[in-house]
Amino acid sequence: MFEVLRNRFEAVFSKLKGRGKLTASEVDAALRDIRIALIEADVNVDVVKSLTERIRQRTVGTELSKALNPGQQVVKIVLQELTTSLGGEPLNITYASKPPTVILLAGLQGTGKTTNSVKLAQWCQKQGRKPLLVGADLQRPAAVEQLRTLGSQIQVPVFSKPTDPVEVAEEALAEAAQSGCDVVIVDTAGRLAIDNEMMVQVGEISATTKPHFTFLVVDAMTGQDAVTSAKAFHETLALDGVILTKLDGDARGGAALSVKEVVGKPIAFASTGEKLDDFEQFHPDRLASRILGMGDIETLIDKAENVFEAEEASKATARLIEGSFTFDDFLDTMQKVLQMGNLGSLLNMMPGIGKQLRNADIDEQRIGRIKGMIHSMTPQERSTPEIIDASRRQRIAAGSGCQPNEVKTLIGQFKQMRTMMKTMIGGGPAGRFKKRGSRISRKTSKNTAYQRRGRGRKLKGRKQGGKNRRGGRVTPKGTRPAQSIPTGSPLGLPGWD
Repeated sequence: MFEVLRNRFEAVFSKLKGRGKLTASEVDAALRDIRIALIEADVNVDVVKSLTERIRQRTVGTELSKALNPGQQVVKIVLQELTTSLGGEPLNITYASKPPTVILLAGLQGTGKTTNSVKLAQWCQKQGRKPLLVGADLQRPAAVEQLRTLGSQIQVPVFSKPTDPVEVAEEALAEAAQSGCDVVIVDTAGRLAIDNEMMVQVGEISATTKPHFTFLVVDAMTGQDAVTSAKAFHETLALDGVILTKLDGDARGGAALSVKEVVGKPIAFASTGEKLDDFEQFHPDRLASRILGMGDIETLIDKAENVFEAEEASKATARLIEGSFTFDDFLDTMQKVLQMGNLGSLLNMMPGIGKQLRNADIDEQRIGRIKGMIHSMTPQERSTPEIIDASRRQRIAAGSGCQPNEVKTLIGQFKQMRTMMKTMIGGGPAGRFKKRGSRISRKTSKNTAYQRRGRGRKLKGRKQGGKNRRGGRVTPKGTRPAQSIPTGSPLGLPGWD
């Protein structure tokens, strides 16, 4: 969603590199580019003015510090001010001392209220709570049935009756007390546009249930219309926060950057995909970091902790170091990575990922070809891929619907990945830079002392036409051989290009 805005910011910051002091004219030029980028992203005009003015006041006359150059200083200031515009601090959900905690969801039709009711219920489950979903949307056909279907997927009970929405919401509180549910999530009816009937109905439900939290579900794809509807609902319901949906879309992202300053209420949760797991508590600093192309390592760690067991991860790392990492280990790891969410969004969370890799079109369905090839191997072949010869490749290809050369490529790149990961984690193939206690290894210290005593020139005499006397290739002065990394994907595997 924020790709265009991210590219704009990166272009602005690159112009400020190498300067010892930020002059007023340089700041004006940078702020002009930032202002244009924000307006193109459909950010509210008043928010743009407020944000750029705060950046100007903090940036003009900034001296080059010892640790940061002007570009880095501007990045730091913009990051902090973007975080402020997005809400500053995450909204922490506190539960009532006397259950149940009532959460009311409102919004226009088509914003994803019903689906996000279930996503929120699953989030509460992960917090150790026992939620109850309430189907108070009796206007839209099959809305309650949709809620029951999704609720059954996460094993959360759903309460509803074909009577009156206010009556359903009232009886749901008694049902929660009787069944031992400590969180009640009420899904209310929406309309295609804001009207008095809808506002009256949701206001009556709110007065009856006295919710501890009232969240408005808004579609990030609708831009400033989302902010307008949020203002209208806030006048009736006194919102506590906003649930922003479809953050994985290709809209410009102005709603996310505008809603807090315009409405005065923070974004509480963000829906980042269609799956029920694609739902997370909103952290303003993390989204600001993503917008500026700095990644979001904290969210990435949170996602990893949800799917990877610490003991299993430790064992897999040990096998990588030992060189005994198998196709079974790789398949298990790949499946857990896919559980973390969309691969494209995961790449955007990684700091230092280049623009080309961030924009890579990753077809997750093609990863099924890799799974098919691995599943077509015998247990012995998966643990010892070195035994796979031409006839075995032919059999694996026939069993997975692939070509033998695809199987050969997979095996070769798997071996390269295993060697590369062993080198990265283990500290180098020869270990010649490993320390022994507090001393560097004898081989390294001996060579260093040899050159320091002036005998290094003897080594130059061995070079003849780019080769030394032992026949090894000598790299020309000023160059360094690039490490060979398999092309086509982050791991160099077929189907990831």
